[in-house]
Amino acid sequence: MIALLQRVSEATVWVSGQVVGQIGAGLLVLVCAEPGDTDAQASKLVDKLLKLRIFSDADGKMNRNVVDVAGGLLFVSQFTLAADVSAGNRPGFSGAANPVQGLALYQTVLRMACERHPVVAAGVFGAHMQVALVNDGPVTIPLRIKP
Repeated sequence: MIALLQRVSEATVWVSGQVVGQIGAGLLVLVCAEPGDTDAQASKLVDKLLKLRIFSDADGKMNRNVVDVAGGLLFVSQFTLAADVSAGNRPGFSGAANPVQGLALYQTVLRMACERHPVVAAGVFGAHMQVALVNDGPVTIPLRIKP
């Protein structure tokens, strides 16, 4: 499973001109399932997101996590994280899970996040979305969760 997370002051997702997900301070998490990914990896991803110390403490050091700062989590499905651009100029996406598996894992991530954290929002799987964010720092971290 691939994720790209951004520490944000705020983030919003729109589908067809309607806000479908929005948070204040917290983490915007772009998520991509790969073939063979499992619920165990989804669980590891959620655990990592909740424990990752990338928010500043009183001394300005990254010592606090999203739980400590009562931040939100905004998840957006993003199959393009699996893009292969090694040959030619058009990306290939065979490294992404098929839509059925991708949707199932995305829903699993959302369910687990909602069970473990009080502020969770999401985009719409497979929809054309517009995402706006204010990256705080900026802090952007790629994650790959392996079995």
